[in-house]
Amino acid sequence: MPYEDVTDWRELLKLIIQEPEIRKRIDNEIGKQAVNIKRWINGKAEPRVQNLKQLLNVLPEYREQIIELLGDDYADAFYTDSVDATRDIPAMFIASVLSARAKTHKEIRYWSLCRLIIEQALGQLDPDRLGMAITVVRCMKTEKHPHIRSLRESAAFGTSPWPGNLDQNAMFLGAESLAGLCVSSCREVQNNDIRGNSSLLPAHQVDFELSAAAAPILLSGKCAGCMLVSSTQPNFFLSQYRLAFIRNYANMLALAFEPHDFYESSDIRLEVMPLHTVQRAYFSDFHRRILEIAAETNQTAQEAELKVWEALEETLLEVQRQKQAMLA
Repeated sequence: MPYEDVTDWRELLKLIIQEPEIRKRIDNEIGKQAVNIKRWINGKAEPRVQNLKQLLNVLPEYREQIIELLGDDYADAFYTDSVDATRDIPAMFIASVLSARAKTHKEIRYWSLCRLIIEQALGQLDPDRLGMAITVVRCMKTEKHPHIRSLRESAAFGTSPWPGNLDQNAMFLGAESLAGLCVSSCREVQNNDIRGNSSLLPAHQVDFELSAAAAPILLSGKCAGCMLVSSTQPNFFLSQYRLAFIRNYANMLALAFEPHDFYESSDIRLEVMPLHTVQRAYFSDFHRRILEIAAETNQTAQEAELKVWEALEETLLEVQRQKQAMLA
């Protein structure tokens, strides 16, 4: 990290804000309160804890260094945050996940484990409730096609401004998305400012989302999907400890899947899916179609839901192909 030899937090802050990109970031996110920073640097004012927290949320790459240099005067205020920034996933929680994996009935095991893991991840990754959504994105396998052509959003939970349970908003993702890049490459990816379109990374931006990160869900080199994390804060995933948490929680999510849910990278050939704004119209009667298929075929709700997903995938892929043909 730059400025490692600096021993005073005011001096560090003075050097940081000399960087044009960071200064612009501070002005955009903090606004008029950014004026106070110069007074802090000059020793004319002492920062309030809440204002410091706001600044650290804008400068996640310097968070740990600034907290350390602030010293004992702010130790109590940042104790929880600094502990969360360095500790591993609690051993007791890991034990509870393994216990649930062993004891939960197969039909509800996936949803139970996903919810358990995501809620814990939200608590550690977003302790200040700034706004975060975590989605399990899984490979979409159909009987008619040998390859994985798309991904579908599955279990999802969030903190305000997102609702607590996001399952009702589930749709498809493909090669155009950050999740698609993650699954296709079987590696972690981040986009720290989706607004600017300055990144070459793909983005499938949803409401409130300013930055996002994804980590693959793997077993023996095969991939079942990814853990997709969205934040209301730009540059939220510059911090290495947050990326480590996401990686570790994605590894834990592998326990929610069955071995046959994992696919070789050669079997994953994602296509482009329409934007969520286009997809919404096709999901308007999603639950009615599940009930109809279940009644007509005497299938379980879970089996009927998969049939609806398969039909929607085919429809939306065709919609996208027609759009691309018109633009060609």
